[in-house]
Amino acid sequence: MTPNDTTRVLVRDARPEDDAAIGELLVDAYVTQYREKMPHVVYDDARKRDLRAVAEKRKVAAVLVAELEGQVVGTVSLFPPGASGSEAWVPGAADLRHLATAPSVHGRGLSGPLMDAAEALARRWEVTAVCLHVRKGVEGVARLYQRRGYVRAPEGDLVYPTVELEGYVLTAQTLQRAASSNS
Repeated sequence: MTPNDTTRVLVRDARPEDDAAIGELLVDAYVTQYREKMPHVVYDDARKRDLRAVAEKRKVAAVLVAELEGQVVGTVSLFPPGASGSEAWVPGAADLRHLATAPSVHGRGLSGPLMDAAEALARRWEVTAVCLHVRKGVEGVARLYQRRGYVRAPEGDLVYPTVELEGYVLTAQTLQRAASSNS
């Protein structure tokens, strides 16, 4: 990691002019990640269209971007409680989705500032929890969330015809404790 990357990164709300870059970043990040770690996982055209549908997502969720040297290099989305498309299973919880960084900056710590911003937003929304899903078998991603206090919640698991997702949750109490320890 370049020492200055996390201090130089700007996390901000996505704008309409960012939509295409975010969509391509998501496709590139997910395809690259799975090609390396789980080569049997293939993203079909429908999934790629879903990842590129950033304008639609911005209508119901907060889409954040990480910008480094004027380039969008990361993104995460947070769906408020009850939002259309949310997969949160805890009443009053936000749903964190589509955390990704550009393959060119993988391993440089840029997911941290994105998660910090998403969790700060969840605190402002006064949610009961933050729910998220990780593809079954992707232990490295699961560990990233667990290090932040998310715990495995099997009651939130989702099974679709082409993918199994494991649920993780961060309670409001843990979210608040994390904010207090960072102050």
